[in-house]
This record gives sequence, structure tokens and C-alpha cells, in this order.
Amino acid sequence: MIKPVAAIALALFSLGAAAAEHQIKMLNNGKEGMMSFEPSFVKAEKGDTIKFIKADASHNSASAVLPAGAAAWKGKMDEEIIVPLTQEGVYVYVCDPHKTMGMAGVIQVGKPVNLDAAKAESDKLSKSFVMNKDRLTKALAQVK
Repeated sequence: MIKPVAAIALALFSLGAAAAEHQIKMLNNGKEGMMSFEPSFVKAEKGDTIKFIKADASHNSASAVLPAGAAAWKGKMDEEIIVPLTQEGVYVYVCDPHKTMGMAGVIQVGKPVNLDAAKAESDKLSKSFVMNKDRLTKALAQVK
């Protein structure tokens, strides 16, 4: 009886140890230009987390498109937040005050089960951008 219990405990510990934290910086100016998240695309696994890092002032991170069953988030201004990735699919997020400047990004968790819906919603969102109009299209093109 002890061996099965130990095996289960080890398996559960291994699952927790395998989870990764991915970091995304909130920037005034980055590799992709003004008002950007860096990186703008992250591929992660279910159970991983995303930590949004305050690199520059006056930014936040807020979910815009989520897979079914995923919890929405909305960080406060200048707040570093950690977002748990609980569902497979495509997550699209924005910086609320700089959304019209195209400050947006994409996270793929496992299989992109909601890719078509994410593309459709991202197309609508991109139409409101006054600059960086192709940023979401480029990020979504990395989803495999």
C-alpha cells in the first residue's frame, strides 16, 4: 500500500514542478515598437502561469479573448500580476489605456482549440487600433 501512495505523491509533485512561469514585460518601447508587450506571443502549457512585469509606468494587462472555461483578468495600472493558465486554447490580452495603440498580445496554451474564434475577435479588436494594426495578426500567425 505504501508504494502506490508514494507513486501518486511523486506524480503529483512532478506535475507541480513541471509548471513554468513565463514573463511578459509591459513596455513603452520594445522590439516591436511603441506600446508593446514583450514577447507579444508566448506558447505555454496548461498549468503554467504568466507574470506580467511592470517595465515602464502606466500599463496594465487585461484579458480580451479567452478559451471556454478560462477566468478573465484585469490588472490594475502599474500592477504586476500572475495569471494562471487553466484551459487549453488561445488567450488574447491588451493594455487598457493603450489598446487603441495596438498594445496587445497572444498566449497559446496547448492546442489552439478556439483559434478561429480568437482570430475573429482579434480582427474586430484590431479595427479599433490607430497604430500597430497588424500586431495581433502577426502574433496569431505564430499559433500552431
